[in-house]
Amino acid sequence: MKGFNSLRSKINLVFSITLLLLSILFIVAVRYDHGKVEELTLAQEREISHYLYSYFLQYGKIDEAYLEAQNISVITDKDQIIQIESYFKDKGKYKRYAVDTYRLKRIILINNDRFKLILENKNKATFPLKRALIFSMVFLLILLLYFWIIKSLKPLSLLKTKIKTFSQGNLNISCASDKNDEIAEVANEFDHAVKMIRELLHSRQLFLRAIMHELKTPIAKGRLVSEMLTEAKQKERLHSIFERLNILIDEFAKIEKITSKNFTLNLKPYKVSDLTEASIDLLMIENPKQFIQLEVKKDYLLNVDFELFTLVIKNLLDNGIKYSTDKIVSIIIDSNKFEIINHAEALKEPLENYYKPFHTSQKGLGLGLYIVKSILDIHNLGLSYRHEDGKNIFTVA
Repeated sequence: MKGFNSLRSKINLVFSITLLLLSILFIVAVRYDHGKVEELTLAQEREISHYLYSYFLQYGKIDEAYLEAQNISVITDKDQIIQIESYFKDKGKYKRYAVDTYRLKRIILINNDRFKLILENKNKATFPLKRALIFSMVFLLILLLYFWIIKSLKPLSLLKTKIKTFSQGNLNISCASDKNDEIAEVANEFDHAVKMIRELLHSRQLFLRAIMHELKTPIAKGRLVSEMLTEAKQKERLHSIFERLNILIDEFAKIEKITSKNFTLNLKPYKVSDLTEASIDLLMIENPKQFIQLEVKKDYLLNVDFELFTLVIKNLLDNGIKYSTDKIVSIIIDSNKFEIINHAEALKEPLENYYKPFHTSQKGLGLGLYIVKSILDIHNLGLSYRHEDGKNIFTVA
């Protein structure tokens, strides 16, 4: 019954049932009228039979003028009489009085001790034109009402399409309406909300980009100044601070790009091994083989955005190295999944908690898994976690 949850389906169901009941009512009414006419006709035919018998007893002949006035004719053709008698005999109706239809003709058989007559009743039941006109008008009115309601729901379908487009990241939509119904009110309110969200997102983007732009210059100058220091300890401390600030700005830029949804995915098929190699290069560490062990059991293709997905693997590798006890992380590529494994303590909280931005972290900004989860969601992929034999195992599939 899932299909009947929509408003359009419910309207279709209601009107279908209404029209069906109306049609049944019309058929029942016509049959009732036909039954009443048939009952009246049978009574009249019996009265005619009694009259003819009484008249014959009195005058010794058939009152043909009366029959003509009643629009009833006497069948005199011998061949036809034989065929009709045979027909009545076959049906077991060859009696003193019987009525039946023979070749679309209503035949009256009178076979008493005085005379035998085969009559044709030419009176036809009239079509209930007035009743048919009334039912047709009601039927047409219901149809017009149905199409009027369906037409009034059309803006709702358009609004649904606009909302779906908006949910996919397209903020350049307009769904304002000049109508005066409730759907128009909803459309206008949603249009107002879209404009407000668009302005807020634009302001946020300008704010973040302005901050990142303004901070890049003093950070670069600070790093240059720190290089001029002679004391190694102070130099290393300042260098670490500026490096951390630079990483923070880069993470903000990535978050802004992912969450704004104002970008188009450039999806292409890539081997997971190639994506992994590119991600290792992004780590910019000397002698990566010392820290990262790659095992390809069975390589496979992933249809992904290269720039974003390498960031997923890079963040997982970076976290694996940071939090491992031996600073070594393993990557195992097998069929339709790849796993990133390191020797470390089990996560203290459920994995879902680490998806929150700026999650408490002693060795990072708490943004790594948030970015990973956001990018995987865009690609309709999932991340799972388990701890076995002193190892943390993250699986992307």
